[in-house]
Amino acid sequence: MAQTGQVAVDGLLRILDLEKLGEDEFLGNSPEVGSALQRVFGGQVAGQALVAAGRTVEPTRRVHSLHGYFVRPGDPAVPITFQVENIRDGRSFSVRRSVARQHGKTIFFMSASFQVTEAGLDHHVSAPPDVPPPDEVPTMAERLARYPERLGIWSMIPRPIDVRYVGEPGWVRPGDRPVAARQQVWMRIDGKLPDDPLLHACALTYASDLTLLDAVLNQHGEVWGPGGLVGASLDHALWFHRSFRADEWFLYDCSSPSASGGRGLATGQLFTVDGRHIASAVQEGLLRRVG
Repeated sequence: MAQTGQVAVDGLLRILDLEKLGEDEFLGNSPEVGSALQRVFGGQVAGQALVAAGRTVEPTRRVHSLHGYFVRPGDPAVPITFQVENIRDGRSFSVRRSVARQHGKTIFFMSASFQVTEAGLDHHVSAPPDVPPPDEVPTMAERLARYPERLGIWSMIPRPIDVRYVGEPGWVRPGDRPVAARQQVWMRIDGKLPDDPLLHACALTYASDLTLLDAVLNQHGEVWGPGGLVGASLDHALWFHRSFRADEWFLYDCSSPSASGGRGLATGQLFTVDGRHIASAVQEGLLRRVG
C-alpha cells in the first residue's frame, strides 16, 4: 500500500533536503516508486527548485513569489541538479533564478523573490462561504474505494498530502463528474513539519500543483485519462501573502477563466480554516483529448 501519514511526510522531507554540491549548486532525487511514474511530478521539481534558491538567501528574507516554466518532462530515475543564479540582493529584496537539469538539459527553471518582513496596508478577499469543513469531506481512501481501477497507481505513489475534494475529483470515470464553476479541495501535509518557513513554502508549492488544472476540466465536466484528457503543466506562478503552516488545513479554491488552443488557464486562492488568505496560484497547462 502507498505510504501515508508521517512516514510519507518524512519521505517528502528527504526529497526536499537537497545535497549541496557547491556554493550555488544542489542535487535532488525523486521518490523510489519503480516504474509507477513516467515523469517527475511538477510540484516536486518546483518545490526542490525553491529549496535550492532559498538556501542561497538570508533566512530573514522570506519568499513572496515564484514563477516557473516546465520545459521538459523529468526522469524520476535520474537525480536532478539545481543551479542557482544570484540576480540581485537589495536592501529589502533578493531575487534568484533556479534551473533544474537532467542529462545536460534544462527541465524546469524558476525565478523567485524574497523579502525582508515589512509593515504596510493589509486586506484580502474573503474565503468562499458554505464550504464544508475538512472533517465532513470524504478522504482520499473513501474516494478511491469507489474506483478500484485507480488503486494500481495510487497504491504505489507515496501520499504526503492529505487531499480532500469538496466536489468530484478529476480522476473519476467519464460521466461521473458534473459541470462545476469551481474546484475546491482541502489540503494539509499529512504529518508534522519542522518550523522552518522556507520548508512550509516549499511544501505548499509542492501541493499547489496537485489539483489546480482540475479546475479547467471542471468547466466541462471532463476527467483525466481514458475517455477524457491528458495534461501537463506548462508554467506555474505562486504568491505568498501571509504566514502559514502547510501541516495545517488550507482550502484551495480554484477556477478557470479560459481554455483554448489546447491550453487551459487555472487560478487558485488558498485560505486557512479561519479564512486568512495565505497564497494565490496561477497555472497554464497543456490539455489533449486521449486518442
